[in-house]
Amino acid sequence: MSLRRLCAAAAALGLGLLLSAPAYAAAASEFDPSVEFKTDPYVSIQLGPLDMSINKAVVYLLLAAAICIGVGIFVIRGGLKMRPTRAQNVVELVYEFAEQSIARPTLSEKMFPRYFPYIATLFMFLAVSNLISFIPLPVGHESSLPFGLPDFALYAATANINVTLALTLVTFIVYNYEGIRAHGPLGYLKTLIPDAPKAIKPFIFVLELLSQLLRLVSLSVRLFANLLAGHLLIIMCAGFVVLLGNYVGLVAIPVGVFFYTFEWVLIAGLQAFIFAMLSGIYIGFAVESSH
Repeated sequence: MSLRRLCAAAAALGLGLLLSAPAYAAAASEFDPSVEFKTDPYVSIQLGPLDMSINKAVVYLLLAAAICIGVGIFVIRGGLKMRPTRAQNVVELVYEFAEQSIARPTLSEKMFPRYFPYIATLFMFLAVSNLISFIPLPVGHESSLPFGLPDFALYAATANINVTLALTLVTFIVYNYEGIRAHGPLGYLKTLIPDAPKAIKPFIFVLELLSQLLRLVSLSVRLFANLLAGHLLIIMCAGFVVLLGNYVGLVAIPVGVFFYTFEWVLIAGLQAFIFAMLSGIYIGFAVESSH
């Protein structure tokens, strides 16, 4: 699909979303867009202190995983052809992009075979998760549709800090494990201290340890904040149209369509790329002799 067609599709879908804003907004005296990000459990599962309930964040994660796995199985089981189908073209394009633009520039030749599958999977999973978050699905906080179905609404699993932090912890554990495996515990700590005068080495070491911890914050919050802010802007534009209930509210439609198109076309894929790229950089640097 060309960029022009993609933008047109995003604009049309965004316009439809704004014109069919949640029914609860018309009846509520106060419009609170944050309610769309509540994760009330559909199925409550409590395992001791662990809350394993299935909520809409889990549903979106399962849907993204099913799409990634389903498309891969569909293409591979159908057989790779010399004259590829559209589905095969898409899969090959994503594979080549993950290899040439993310994994090769960040991972050494030794680490590439081991962690390319992880980096590629991380990129595809986040990209699909971000993209489907801009498709209205029946996951709204209110229920006004037939058969008691929830209203159509937007939601992003990656706009939940628990999701992004869990993915960040996987990368954090992996690159520290590889650093210790390559250099040993003491050797890995020594790699955190660059060549510098002895008087300031302790200070630099503390700063480096702090930067390692801040990676948890920067990597998780960047993805979370971008998706949350984008969805809030779109939902607020939709609510603005409904709450005013007159022609003045129509000015929010082009604004909402702009944010919708911008987030879907650019931000969704870009944030997946940045997350996967930084994960590869952290893993690659951890095994270097000095970083």
